[in-house]
Amino acid sequence: MSQPGQHFTFIATVSTSLLAALAEHSGISKIKIKEAMQKGAVWVKRGNQSAVRMRRATSELTKGDRVDFYYDANLLARSVAPPQLVWSGHDYSVWYKPAGMLAQGTHYGDHLALLRQAELAMPQVKTTYLVHRLDREADGLMLIAHNSKAAHVLSELFAKQQIDKRYRITVKGQISRSKGEIDLPLDGKSALTLYEVVAVDAQADTTQVAVTIKTGRTHQIRRHFDAIGHPVLGDPKYGTNNKNTAGMQLTATYLRFICPMLRKEQLFDLTAITFSQ
Repeated sequence: MSQPGQHFTFIATVSTSLLAALAEHSGISKIKIKEAMQKGAVWVKRGNQSAVRMRRATSELTKGDRVDFYYDANLLARSVAPPQLVWSGHDYSVWYKPAGMLAQGTHYGDHLALLRQAELAMPQVKTTYLVHRLDREADGLMLIAHNSKAAHVLSELFAKQQIDKRYRITVKGQISRSKGEIDLPLDGKSALTLYEVVAVDAQADTTQVAVTIKTGRTHQIRRHFDAIGHPVLGDPKYGTNNKNTAGMQLTATYLRFICPMLRKEQLFDLTAITFSQ
């Protein structure tokens, strides 16, 4: 997602208040800077350490610190429906991510991202780690790790295709075959998508489809169905004549895997989950 905002950067020449230094270098009010800090738009790099988001308005700079302030007032003013916790354990949790929510933040902030929302909802979890991705426009199940070891182990499961992932989409047009596969390379790599027709709406000229992907290429489902002439409804990037007022119709509905930590099968099916209001 492109960012039209402003980027301020400077090196601290003396030990000083971060808030005061930001106000001096950006000309933005301290009230707006505090909000931006809380939402993850300010980064500080100290010595050879990696840059980290700095959220506390009382933070102090030391001489030599590099500060990057990514300010986009429009982005900071946005909100999104909160995610829903499906299941939580010691090492990871499973969430329902609503459409419009990022998987992780950008330099300009992380208040619209699942990882940050999960941290705020689970104060006992100090840090969250991304294990896999789901497009911002899509909704559905996402798994996030609570520590680096779990992140590595779970990422390996995804990389080795040892997690059964299923999706439900609605596409433009009527698919005549009850089931099939799309075996079209993407970005020079093999890509395989399996599908089964759930329902056809002749009046609306749409088809609801259950999908399983055997590879994890970027926008694989969206690109594959566009390639066969049945773009996903509401997809803002792929397809023609597939606009939809309800947004993109792609939902991650199912995760099943053998958990290396719990040493048992874990199965999460969105169709069997009822969220409390």
